[in-house]
Amino acid sequence: MKLVVVGLGQCGGRIADEFALIGKRASCQRGLEIITGTFAVNTDEADLSGLRAVRSDFQHRIMLGGRKTGGHGVGKINELGAEIAREGSDKVVDAIRTTKRFWETDAFLLIAAAAGGTGSGGLPVLTEAIKERYLDKPVYALVVLPFEHEENTEERCFYNTATCLKTIYEVADAVFLMDNQRYVRKDASLIGNMQMINQQIVEPFYNLLCAGEEKKRKHIGARIIDAGDIIQTLGGWTVIGHGMSPLPLFRFPFERRRHFRKKGTETHKGIEAMDEALSELSVGCRPKDAGSALYLLSAPSKEMNLDIVKEIGDYLKELAEEALIRSGDYPREKGGVSVTLVLSQLSDVERVRGFYYKLKDSIPMIRQREKEAEQKLKEIADASKDIPSLL
Repeated sequence: MKLVVVGLGQCGGRIADEFALIGKRASCQRGLEIITGTFAVNTDEADLSGLRAVRSDFQHRIMLGGRKTGGHGVGKINELGAEIAREGSDKVVDAIRTTKRFWETDAFLLIAAAAGGTGSGGLPVLTEAIKERYLDKPVYALVVLPFEHEENTEERCFYNTATCLKTIYEVADAVFLMDNQRYVRKDASLIGNMQMINQQIVEPFYNLLCAGEEKKRKHIGARIIDAGDIIQTLGGWTVIGHGMSPLPLFRFPFERRRHFRKKGTETHKGIEAMDEALSELSVGCRPKDAGSALYLLSAPSKEMNLDIVKEIGDYLKELAEEALIRSGDYPREKGGVSVTLVLSQLSDVERVRGFYYKLKDSIPMIRQREKEAEQKLKEIADASKDIPSLL
């Protein structure tokens, strides 16, 4: 599957940067093109300067709203971010059109943090603009949910997140949810943590995008997962996870591969990888709420057999009884058995519901606080009526 990736705001731009890197990795290591174009859109000049892999010309690093923001961002006011994105949408669409192999692209992926300003406001606006221009290509959104400490200290966080989620769900063909808190490593530095989180968000897409673009016969699976399967699976709230079960580094030349213990170990490796994929889903959810699901098994060709595929499929069907399941294999991995899992068309996501409820409950408190502040300012103004002015 080939994607055009557009990152909005600081967070979106950095994740788009990681997609550009896996695109280069696929080209160098596998001779495949999975990312046809990568763009970063922002209202903050410094954020655009900090990217590594996105091309540095003005058509790939797109600055919007310079007159209104002075190149210093929108200060978490997502209404302003939406307004600027609406005014600059033609600029973004025109830049996307310059992609060399644009007409081979299967879909768009737009990325932003829900709690920010530029990304939160601009994501739904640009998604709608691209959908109106390119009717034949699906437009997906990848939305990053805030950290726990942001929720506890930043009141604006709830408003931005809830409004962004509500609006993007109405316009995007599918919304990938990524919960920052699930990727946090307590012992890492701030910069190290952010970079590690971005890498973990992007990594599950690597094999999934490569499998359908593979050209070498020995790496083409018995059942291929390609763009058509992915497009038919994706819809509404979506999560993605990736699991890996390592294989022994060395095998004895005359090892008995038909022994019953060996057979049981092979099957167990597949279930182990699926368990990890389920535990590492990008947002906590219940598989039984999924309307569709997809999994890709990747391992050395000698390590994959019908028993592993059957066991993994039966296991997933038990967890997601109502889901329409698609599956495929990709004989590529060398050091282990890996499973990429996508659960889509989720009927309920507790994290999303929580943001809606919290904002709904806090609106009366916010209005009361604003009313009290206005009253105090009025009292100060009344007290100063008889005092002479120097102007």
